[in-house]
Amino acid sequence: MARITLVTGGSRSGKSDYAEVLASDWPEPRYYLATCPPCQEDDPEMQARIAVHQQRRLGQRWQTVEEPMAIACVLHALPSDASVLIDCLTLWVSNLLYADHEGALGEAQMSLLAEEVLSAIMIREGEVVMVSGEVGCGLVPELALARRYRDLVGRCNQVMAVAADRVAYVVCGIPHIIKG
Repeated sequence: MARITLVTGGSRSGKSDYAEVLASDWPEPRYYLATCPPCQEDDPEMQARIAVHQQRRLGQRWQTVEEPMAIACVLHALPSDASVLIDCLTLWVSNLLYADHEGALGEAQMSLLAEEVLSAIMIREGEVVMVSGEVGCGLVPELALARRYRDLVGRCNQVMAVAADRVAYVVCGIPHIIKG
């Protein structure tokens, strides 16, 4: 069974950097499962962010898989002995919410989707590190959609943290182990 680590923290806290450090000595094959949706040509700032992430991984023998929503399916398709870094669950939830045209995605459904991902992880032999933002430390958002997003990410993080062997909270680039 895979050893599971959840790395969380605020925006620009160093979560991804820390997750990549944890994964840097994994044996091959190792996969980077990126959940950012394909960039629109009219969003050069996001294109630049993606390029920085890709550049950072050059020469580190990562096999990158880009999948914005069906991450459980990707996990089932990868070799079971491969280690996987999932970056990030926060974008995954955003993608699911964006695709939810009927407004049916609530916390119960989010829990089920997170459990589906965990089921795909639990049968793996390799290490798994998941990155997710902590979005619940600020003010209560004014807009209902923003509150819903915050609640869904919070639910996802709770489900993942309960199942994780280790949870790290990154603040100012400094990881604090809060579980494991």
